[in-house]
Amino acid sequence: MLIQKEGEEASTSSMLIQKEGEEASTSSMLIQKEGEEASTSSMLIQKESEEASTSSMLIQKPPPEADGSKNLDTVDDPDTMEGIPIFANDWIMTHEEHHAARTLGVGKAIAVLTSGGDAQGMNAAVRAVVRVGIFTGARVFFVHEGYQGLVDGGENIREATWESVSMMLQLGGTVIGSARCKDFREREGRLRAAHNLVKRGITNLCVIGGDGSLTGADTFRSEWSGLLSDLQKEGKITAEEAKKSSYLNIVGLVGSIDNDFCGTDMTIGTDSALHRIIEIVDAITTTAQSHQRTFVLEVMGRHCGYLALVTSLSCGADWVFIPECPPDDDWEEHLCRRLSETRTRGSRLNIIIVAEGAIDKHGKPITSEDVKNLVVKRLGYDTRVTVLGHVQRGGTPSAFDRILGSRMGVEAVMALLEGTPDTPACVVSLSGNQAVRLPLMECVQVTKDVTKAMSEKKFDEALKLRGRSFMNNWEVYKLLAHVRPPVSKTGLHTVAVMNVGAPAAGMNAAVRSTVRIGLIQGNRVLVVHDGFEGLAKGQIEEAGWSYVGGWTGQGGSKLGTKRTLPKKSLEQISANITKFNIQGLVIIGGFEAYTGGLELMEGRKQYDELCIPFVIIPATVSNNVPGSDFSVGADTALNTICTTCDRIKQSAAGTKRRVFIIETMGGYCGYLATMAGLAAGADAAYIFEEPFTIRDLQANVEHLVQKMKTTVKRGLVLRNEKCNENYTTDFIFNLYSEEGKGIFDSRKNVLGHMQQGGSPTPFDRNFATKMGAKAMNWMTGKIKESYRNGRIFANTPDSGCVLGMRKRALVFQPVAELKDQTDFEHRIPKEQWWLKLRPILKILAKYEIDLDTSEHAHLEHINRKRSGEAPV
Repeated sequence: MLIQKEGEEASTSSMLIQKEGEEASTSSMLIQKEGEEASTSSMLIQKESEEASTSSMLIQKPPPEADGSKNLDTVDDPDTMEGIPIFANDWIMTHEEHHAARTLGVGKAIAVLTSGGDAQGMNAAVRAVVRVGIFTGARVFFVHEGYQGLVDGGENIREATWESVSMMLQLGGTVIGSARCKDFREREGRLRAAHNLVKRGITNLCVIGGDGSLTGADTFRSEWSGLLSDLQKEGKITAEEAKKSSYLNIVGLVGSIDNDFCGTDMTIGTDSALHRIIEIVDAITTTAQSHQRTFVLEVMGRHCGYLALVTSLSCGADWVFIPECPPDDDWEEHLCRRLSETRTRGSRLNIIIVAEGAIDKHGKPITSEDVKNLVVKRLGYDTRVTVLGHVQRGGTPSAFDRILGSRMGVEAVMALLEGTPDTPACVVSLSGNQAVRLPLMECVQVTKDVTKAMSEKKFDEALKLRGRSFMNNWEVYKLLAHVRPPVSKTGLHTVAVMNVGAPAAGMNAAVRSTVRIGLIQGNRVLVVHDGFEGLAKGQIEEAGWSYVGGWTGQGGSKLGTKRTLPKKSLEQISANITKFNIQGLVIIGGFEAYTGGLELMEGRKQYDELCIPFVIIPATVSNNVPGSDFSVGADTALNTICTTCDRIKQSAAGTKRRVFIIETMGGYCGYLATMAGLAAGADAAYIFEEPFTIRDLQANVEHLVQKMKTTVKRGLVLRNEKCNENYTTDFIFNLYSEEGKGIFDSRKNVLGHMQQGGSPTPFDRNFATKMGAKAMNWMTGKIKESYRNGRIFANTPDSGCVLGMRKRALVFQPVAELKDQTDFEHRIPKEQWWLKLRPILKILAKYEIDLDTSEHAHLEHINRKRSGEAPV
């Protein structure tokens, strides 16, 4: 969200969250990566990042205002990603511009290469660059083995076809190869590379890699004129060839599992690396509990502690060592005290996460062996070390990284084809739920500033330069891991936590965070079993610190959850609110939680006891709660669908000439079907929000008939469970079976409730943890604000809110104000951001379509908010 799988937020008191795409970021979201507060990630996004990414713009008109400063909304929102201004410009395209989309690349050539360390999701980006490039009429070339292939030329630079990127989407690493290239660092090497490009007429280069690879690309571009002049003097190219290749356009996509590039919430590969790490941590947790062991896990990341930090939040680690925030000089005493206190409270294990670049305040490395020896010597615990190593780079990419790579690839092509000699080299980035273009060297410079600040031991500055998403992750971690809960039994306020609606992975992580942050703030926290029904029946108990121990990685709902709404039980609910002295309510759930919140607001007219603050944390696989771009649990469901689709595609590829129709959950909301279609490479995705007719079904069948004539003899079609009451899964299966006779076979698969199960993804764990922290922070403040005449009385609209992620920010929105944005009959929001990604799905499946709208990503700037330094 995207994920995503992550722009995140803000200050310690506001505790945001981001997918990282979590930081949203989406994402997994993407995406939704993260994220968190937006980043996909991933899914897109985004999954930390929290928070995710948005649409990717196929054709774009120039911004109506030439002055960039007038186009950018730089509101000082504490929950937005620091240093990245907000844009929100949509242009409706004319018929002529529709046609322009198909001819934008005519006569142009694009080369794509992957350089530096490999990262899962690079193949998705390569696939998108190739297919969208071909869609626009451009020729697209693979450059094999990174910059080394660019220098060597020959068979290393080959023209790509539509079919040549088939079945790449689900593969890890990079199928076109990557290599560290010393030759390209020398001018002679770059001269040979320029010769190879000019001879093929290539003037557009898409580089997928880390900061070193992107810096090399910018150097190449800055020298381009001089290189052409030298080649012409040496007689290696003609004057006409030099004229045709007079300038070189460069666009970078950041592919790195370290997430160490400033300017983007989530880099391609980060969410997948977190998946690998969490899989191992979960496995280690079971053996650690069996033997009451302490495990020290070392994760990758070079000089960036992002992987270690998000891992610690996602697994509830006891301690984390990261290079940006070295521990205090007495950290040995503090660590041992922390571990022993955890054991005293009943825990049977300890988990310590160490980033490979961890150091103390004096710059001395802190290794996993050092930590192990300390624990053994001082506490005598049975302690083991596990160094994860390159397993973090391997495996299939997460849904967030596939969507992120695809979206970034689409935007990269558009940026290249719109480029002029005056356009600076840019990098396509993810900011919250948005795709943005940033000047490449500004991002590289800020990234280098972080390393410089750490080498100069200016750790506070380094932490700020990492961005608010990173800072917020750190603050939430410190609260949950380093602050001792009060020992007093008399709580400051009494807050109840409950789950409502269908189960969703990540609910338990949200409950854990809410309970523990509440306890840290001195509140008395109650948990309600079985939703509103349990609240009416008095199924309520007090929760202590250990009550929610180990809940972060558990799927489903430990408290129990039901779809029952409160309207018919308001009298009993009011009585129990008084009986248990409940002063605030945190509701974690889906559309039923939102509807229930509206009923509680309405019930205040009849029962004063209901005049208490409440906040809703969206948690549903359907991702259909108004007021939020992402819901806890959607990223996990999306990854479950993608895993199943990968296996089905493999089966179809083996049997040849077979089409699978897959039914996904989501009610009337087509989020899962659309995003899974994008992440799994589906040929079509039928959803309620985009009505279709028998003619559309007929066109899809004909499309598959033509596809079977190519080398790709398989098909994948997704259908949202309530997309059409008449065109059911069985109907579509029968139609495809009849029309495809003699050409292809058809099979159907209803995924069902497996989409609600499983262990939550890193994005959902991190997103839920930070949502819980932010919700409880808001609740404590709102209760104090509502204290009147010795009691709590909250009857204002803003005392009942949905906590949701909107583009680049986490915001509290009164439920009453969201009514106008809701389609209650179909249980979906009236506007949904992910619908803008539908054209990408169709283009990548080789449909001839017109693009009606396009969200334009124009060039922005990254600001470095440092003391005494003006923004760049």
